[in-house]
Amino acid sequence: MIIAIGNDHTSVEYKNEISKYIEEKYHYEVANYGTDSTERFHYPKSGKAVAEAVASGRADKGIVICGTGIGIGITANKVKGIRCAICSEPYSAKLSREHNNTNVLAFGSRVVGLELAKMIVDEWLNAEYEGGRHQTRLDMIANIEDHGEC
Repeated sequence: MIIAIGNDHTSVEYKNEISKYIEEKYHYEVANYGTDSTERFHYPKSGKAVAEAVASGRADKGIVICGTGIGIGITANKVKGIRCAICSEPYSAKLSREHNNTNVLAFGSRVVGLELAKMIVDEWLNAEYEGGRHQTRLDMIANIEDHGEC
């Protein structure tokens, strides 16, 4: 499994810690699409890069981190085929996978503590898409993306 990870200048430490955590706990490969500098960096660059890696199949899933997770998550969702959930607690992360088959997770380094971020990542990585009744809704979302209507 390859996890693409991206961040802005506010979230270098979180990117590094979450990458290490995933590599050590899950033995997944983590591909860095973010900045390693604390100098100002515009999150749309890494949000787009992670989303494109996931959408193209170069990565299986993606994680994006900025101060709140909101801007970088919105950016990821602009890429066709991406379903990014912005989560500040584990339950929403789990349900985003089970019900919405999210392929990118976003959170904020200024919003959640590092240990809570690890819990969010765990729930998201361990959850499985349930399909069934949820697929109808995902098909409707995809139709909006493709044709502008449900």
